[in-house]
Amino acid sequence: MTPAVVHEPAVRVIRRPSRIADRVFFSTMVLLLLATVLWGFSRTYFLAGMVRAPLPNHLIHIHGAVFTLWMILLVVQTALISARQVRIHRTLGMFGFGLAVLMLILGTLASINALRRGAAPLGLDAKTFWVIPISGMFLFAVYIVAAYRTRSKPEAHKRLILISTIALADAAIGRLPIPLFQQHPPTQDIASFGFLLLIVLYDLWSLHRVSRTTIWASALLIVVHLTRVPIGFTPAWHSLADWVIRH
Repeated sequence: MTPAVVHEPAVRVIRRPSRIADRVFFSTMVLLLLATVLWGFSRTYFLAGMVRAPLPNHLIHIHGAVFTLWMILLVVQTALISARQVRIHRTLGMFGFGLAVLMLILGTLASINALRRGAAPLGLDAKTFWVIPISGMFLFAVYIVAAYRTRSKPEAHKRLILISTIALADAAIGRLPIPLFQQHPPTQDIASFGFLLLIVLYDLWSLHRVSRTTIWASALLIVVHLTRVPIGFTPAWHSLADWVIRH
């Protein structure tokens, strides 16, 4: 008799990047984002003395200090992972979640304050411009909640923290002394999308696929960035802005 041939089911091999590659990539991305923030706010905040910087009011000073603390925390957390201090990283992560909640509150209040002061950069009126910081807070909230829920899944968690910071970097990118960005504000999205592209390329190199987290988080950021200004021009958005100004 011919012996039966047993076909074993194919086993899907999930490729995981080396820890060294992950540490180098995410550390480099954090430093790039930090450099972007320092460069963008150098003239108006960091080189202006920070606490002595001529900002509109105390709320904006507190807002700037807390958002700066987020960047410092991000560098520290990345360094802790590189040093294999995972326990300290997780403990400090709970402080980071609390800080993120405070940032959402302060970011929203600062955007409303700017709306009421009539702040209107990028050639937009104040009511239309308000959609930019508010959409940034929306993105940050979505990513931070998702990052908290995936804190035991490193592949998703660290990508969400990184992309949440890219969403925050809008204000710094808008202040970069790059003629193209200043003369044609819509091109400022090039920087944000460029950071996302680096994550996609790293996924392809290290995982041989694009992480599902990278896909949905990047797609959400791109859609919001491409649609928010058109939304800001609508009568409905202006009516909402008028209501906020009155109250």
